[in-house]
Amino acid sequence: MNHIQAKEPKGEWAVEARGLVKTFGDNRAVDGVDLNVRAGSIYGVLGPNGAGKTTTIRMLATLLKADAGSAKIFGRDTVKESQIVRQLIGVTGQYASVDESLSATENLVIFSRLLGLGRKEAKRKAEELLEEFGLSEAARRPLKNFSGGMRRRLDLAASLIAQPPLIFLDEPTTGLDPRTRSQMWETIRRLVNTGSTVLLTTQYLDEADQLADRIAVIDRGHVVAEGTVDELKASVGTSSLHLRVSEPRDIGNARRLVEQVLGAQSSVSSEAGKITAPMADADAITDLLIALRAEGISLSEMSVQKPTLDEVFLTITGQGVNHEAEAASAKEVTA
Repeated sequence: MNHIQAKEPKGEWAVEARGLVKTFGDNRAVDGVDLNVRAGSIYGVLGPNGAGKTTTIRMLATLLKADAGSAKIFGRDTVKESQIVRQLIGVTGQYASVDESLSATENLVIFSRLLGLGRKEAKRKAEELLEEFGLSEAARRPLKNFSGGMRRRLDLAASLIAQPPLIFLDEPTTGLDPRTRSQMWETIRRLVNTGSTVLLTTQYLDEADQLADRIAVIDRGHVVAEGTVDELKASVGTSSLHLRVSEPRDIGNARRLVEQVLGAQSSVSSEAGKITAPMADADAITDLLIALRAEGISLSEMSVQKPTLDEVFLTITGQGVNHEAEAASAKEVTA
């Protein structure tokens, strides 16, 4: 495992998993997964199709029994204290609608009543959640007329009726349009701001980048890397400096100075006047700018870019994310 050396976060653990294993026939879908999720955080589980993400979530949520290993949710054993654990969690996707011909309000009221809320409280809760998820205008519409994005939002709303301290989101925004996905991101952030902990699986690298405080990269049933976004990016290489000189005739001299000051080979792109070079020490930028000015070389553009999560993912797993397969992966039990 490519473990990032970082200071151990303090505080109560929402999830503690040790050596989780799950086998389906000859397929070892999860092969010794360890996870620590701090309460009050957003924890991302990132991985390609078939990596073991969903199987791991299902074991943590008591929906699937592990073949080996153990897990605790807020200190409660998922096997020995499964009934208590179920009261502490919400899982999107586990709430199939009671009746497609019923409205969103009616479905949420039924779920609320099943969870023990009184009639008046159930109706109030349903209205509150529909407002939160931007579904108030469609509240009386039958679910069979809902779009995929509306159904996903209603799924999340249903999982929050009991206001659980830990929420599992399995690929929560797969198939959503950019605007709806952005709205879901805001809702997820609000959940954490009001005290919940979120563990989400995703194949959207920008989603993990935007939301997660820490990320575990799972590949072939193993956690192959774990850390903050910045730690993961730093683990695969240095940042890169991008310069564009104002006058194309200065490019040769500018490139010489870049290599001299940064102590690294540079490259010139096909775009006129653009130079790129790896940069290990950000302080060297000041020295480079002074050297360029001394030579009378002016710049029209300058930026420093960290490795992208795409590069991290490719380096760690040896493969890119198959975005075309994302919708299919959400349906796989062993994704």
